[in-house]
Amino acid sequence: MRQLESCLIQVATAQAGYFTAEQARVCGYSYALLSHHAATGRFVRARRGLYRLRDYPSSLHEDVMAAWLAAGPQAVISHESALDILGVGDSIPNRIHITVPRSKRGSRLPRGVVVHTSERPPDPEDVVLRNGMRVTAPVRTIMDVARAGLGPDLVSNAARQIINRGLATREQVRSAANRQGGRVWRMIRELPAESTP
Repeated sequence: MRQLESCLIQVATAQAGYFTAEQARVCGYSYALLSHHAATGRFVRARRGLYRLRDYPSSLHEDVMAAWLAAGPQAVISHESALDILGVGDSIPNRIHITVPRSKRGSRLPRGVVVHTSERPPDPEDVVLRNGMRVTAPVRTIMDVARAGLGPDLVSNAARQIINRGLATREQVRSAANRQGGRVWRMIRELPAESTP
């Protein structure tokens, strides 16, 4: 029993105290044992298939972690939520943004979650791990928020911060924007060679 518990605590610790029913099963918890611990209050059932260790302390972005886990292993935190996780931009997201494969678009997620779909999974270079979560990489995030209609000043400011913090080069951002064309390119093309934080 201690081995099962140790496995689950290790998984949950990396995920703000949350774990999925599948992750519990991999650790050796049967459905009956998982249900027993949820019924006794040791595990808190956050939603169908998603649990949290009852005594795990609250943490920043735990709501994002829960939404990401609920969306499934192919999901990635994106748009304004990714800017927030990456610590760039001046936009304060009032909803959680997640991108999932188009085949998963009918998945039911908690209120306050905006689901974006993609025809194919993001390329490996378009995803980074932050606080145990899959998040769109800085350049991809800038392109996503620009395409989604975030204000030009907010997009430009976030792009400058990404460049100034060394998360991407000016050339990487401009090249990605050029591939997008149109409105996205117009917002990004004026980035100065040397920008101030």
